[in-house]
Amino acid sequence: MKIIKKILKAIFYFLLLIVVLLYIFDYDYILKGVRVVYMTGHTTAYIDDYPHFDNRTIEKANTTSSWALHKDYNKVNATDNLNAINNELGTVAYMIIKNDSIWYENYAEGYGVSSKTNSFSMAKSFVTGMLGKAIMQGHIKSLDQPLGDFFSEFSEGLAAKTTVGDLSSMSSGLNWTEHYTSPFSITAKAYYDTNIRDVLLGLDVVKEPGKEYEYLSGNTQLLGMVIEKATGKSLSQYLSESFWRPLGMEQAALWQLDSNDSGMEKAYCCIASNARDFARFGQLFKNKGVFNGKQLLPKEFTELATKPRFEDGQMYGYGFWLSNHLGKKIFAMRGILGQYVICIPEDDVMIVRLGHKRGGFIGDKPFTEDFYIFIDEAYKMLENAS
Repeated sequence: MKIIKKILKAIFYFLLLIVVLLYIFDYDYILKGVRVVYMTGHTTAYIDDYPHFDNRTIEKANTTSSWALHKDYNKVNATDNLNAINNELGTVAYMIIKNDSIWYENYAEGYGVSSKTNSFSMAKSFVTGMLGKAIMQGHIKSLDQPLGDFFSEFSEGLAAKTTVGDLSSMSSGLNWTEHYTSPFSITAKAYYDTNIRDVLLGLDVVKEPGKEYEYLSGNTQLLGMVIEKATGKSLSQYLSESFWRPLGMEQAALWQLDSNDSGMEKAYCCIASNARDFARFGQLFKNKGVFNGKQLLPKEFTELATKPRFEDGQMYGYGFWLSNHLGKKIFAMRGILGQYVICIPEDDVMIVRLGHKRGGFIGDKPFTEDFYIFIDEAYKMLENAS
């Protein structure tokens, strides 16, 4: 019995020492990560994690705009391949939208039309849309306005050359490391720390900005800070006023904060909403900024955002991922666990997928295997209908 007590006592002091060291070296955010992830039976961030964080509401309007249902709504069954990958990767929502009407829609057990799940990096597309709105309203001069105009920390050396457009197009040259598995990475710190503004203002620009694509979530967080400062509003409030209300989103959404009610939104991720409302934002860009006859964003901005900025970065524009799968010009909102709003304007088709996991990468292709399968099987279903 005495030996057991000694062992338990040693374990207690060992754990206490770890906690103290985490606080001393500014890694205490890891404790929150352990509580939110491992103590809930997960090994990484997950689509239903938003209740474990502080959130700010993205308000909807009193009058919402429901999606039209296509005359052939759900008349065609999913293909065997689609059912197989949905089961394998834990798809919770899959939609095909044709001519701005929902043509096919299916949800996993326990999920439905109103279910909120984490957008993850699809939020980057929303932030780019907010940038376009801020330029349209005169809060920001243009895509070429220097970052240093908003934060003096970036007004000297290479940093002085960085523009808000560089942040949106992933070409800032920031010394951010995009790493999703290490608890000591800046990506993990940004997800679980309680003061994301300080984390970002401590970064440096170490590469020539505006020259080449490099995917860094810190770019979008800094861009969110620019929009917040330029408009004098929280990102949730500005998103609500600019798009959530005008687009008639069917539900209020939630945006994860770094800390409490006075904290900041995680601009690079983490809007909790449903498949239909996520799709509405993709529809706005597919239709070149027009919704219900109103020009919510300049046509030129939506076209610029959904085409490559750099010849060697064909997979990314401004806040949107790009693909030429099936020989079509495709742009997409994308999240880390296979969250997609896929827009194919030439066929007036959109595909939405939300779920727990994504597939593996194939060679040097910019998307994982599931992305291509979700598109291929949607077209097979559309062909079966005709």
